[in-house]
Amino acid sequence: MDDFPLRGGIVHCEDVPLPLIAGEVGTPVYVYSTATMLRQARALKSALAGLDDPLIAFAVKANPNPAVLATFAAEGLGADVVSGGEYRRARAAGIAPERIVFSGVGKTEAEMALALEGGLSQFNLESVPEAEMLSGLALALGLEARVALRVNPDVDAGSHAKISTGAAHNKFGVAIGDALAACARIRDLPGLRLTGVAVHIGSQLTSLAPLEAAFERLGGLIRALREAGHGILTADLGGGLGLVYDPAAPPPPTPADYGAMVARATRGWETRLIFEPGRLLVGDAGVLLTTVIRIKPGPSLPFVIVDAAMNDLMRPTLYDAWHAAEAVVPNGEHMVADIVGPVCETGDTFARARRIDRVGAGELMIIRTAGAYAATMGSTYNSRPLTPEVLVNGDEWAVVRERPAAEDLLRGYKAPPWLAGKP
Repeated sequence: MDDFPLRGGIVHCEDVPLPLIAGEVGTPVYVYSTATMLRQARALKSALAGLDDPLIAFAVKANPNPAVLATFAAEGLGADVVSGGEYRRARAAGIAPERIVFSGVGKTEAEMALALEGGLSQFNLESVPEAEMLSGLALALGLEARVALRVNPDVDAGSHAKISTGAAHNKFGVAIGDALAACARIRDLPGLRLTGVAVHIGSQLTSLAPLEAAFERLGGLIRALREAGHGILTADLGGGLGLVYDPAAPPPPTPADYGAMVARATRGWETRLIFEPGRLLVGDAGVLLTTVIRIKPGPSLPFVIVDAAMNDLMRPTLYDAWHAAEAVVPNGEHMVADIVGPVCETGDTFARARRIDRVGAGELMIIRTAGAYAATMGSTYNSRPLTPEVLVNGDEWAVVRERPAAEDLLRGYKAPPWLAGKP
């Protein structure tokens, strides 16, 4: 089901026509569908329903908007966080501490203290030195930290190199061959209670085979750890299921396919399974609504210049990612063009030689599948304000992040004494 349907010749988000939002909020603006988020979350919950009390912890990095987090909190989801800021957002959105998993390769002592004192389900540790830091802090605070060791299974996810995390050369986790020794060291550290293992091999996976291979290796490690006397109660299987960005690409597995594989691969583990979906739950729930500034003739194809830019949506520039682009009020005609933004970088390009709806200056367009790793990666490059965000629920909608005022771009900057009073 598409929650951005064409009705009466106009693209809507659920029951709200997008020109209405553009007229009141301006462009560029992100627009999110509550219905899509809930449908995706419920599909995954249904796919995992046969498991024993699984914890679905939304990967906050995918979309940290507090309204998005609150939507998932109301649906009973937890949170996977990778920074102190994400931890604070999750708690502010109503996510219970016991449903928060703290991941990430570079946790600082201050971030550890924040989560220790505020409460959480577990830390996913990525190295012995990290465990030693957490141990010292837990002792100083008089607390005990539940921890899991993240292992690197040396499995290539088959996704883009910049979002692959499970190969041996990636920075994440402890090599699986070193895991027994690492766990023995962690067991000896005061203030820590090792109760689980974790694995995450990457994002935007379009095949279950790499995941199943990683889970098979993790299962072998669980057996070896138990033989060594460790009580392994949880297994964090990460996330990574992909979405359809380019309809010409092979379709990714469905949540039902994934759930069946997980049940098969983890049979006999006797652990509580933890999942960290991000893109799967929010990617299709968002579009970037933008206005065509002008059409500029090019040497072979015209440039459709829009008011959204790479600072609003970094994925095409960073990953050469493909996003569908459509007119909000299509006229039935088409053109082949390059879609570009106003930022002074050649990389500020959303599509090249793309067949799209014919558009002209002042017309609205949407860039689809922009609910994940989109607004969260925004910047103020070229001194452009951050993009506002709107959440739609049926025929209701609300601005859930305002567009900063132009003056806000200068807030926090101070002239040094030798320049004070100069123009």
